[in-house]
Amino acid sequence: MDIIFIRELKVTTLIGIYEREKHVPQTLQIDLEIAMPNSRACVSDDINDALDYANVAAHIQTVLSEGHFSLLETLAEHIAQIILKDFAAPWVRVSVAKLQAIRNCKMVGICIERERQ
Repeated sequence: MDIIFIRELKVTTLIGIYEREKHVPQTLQIDLEIAMPNSRACVSDDINDALDYANVAAHIQTVLSEGHFSLLETLAEHIAQIILKDFAAPWVRVSVAKLQAIRNCKMVGICIERERQ
C-alpha cells in the first residue's frame, strides 16, 4: 500500500463545547496519512494518476472554515469521510490536535483510522 502524508496542516475553525469556543475560531493541527487508490503514479510520473495533496489540504481548509464542531472526534470523523469519499482513498489515518488547550501541554487531540466500505 502506498501512503501519502500531510503533516502539521494548520486550519482555523470553530471547535469546542464552551460558549467562547462557539464564537472564537481556534487553530488546529492536522496530520493525515492517506492510502493511494492505486500505484499508477509511481510508474507514470503523472499528477493525474496521483492523489494531489495540495487539493486535499485546500479542500479540508475550506470545509473546516465553514462550520462548527463540538468535539475533535466529530471533526476527525468528518475529515476521514471527506478523504474516503471525495478522494476515493481506501484508508485514512487522521490526527487532529488543539494547540495549547490545556495549561502546560503543547497539544491534545485524537487519532482515528477509517477504511472505505
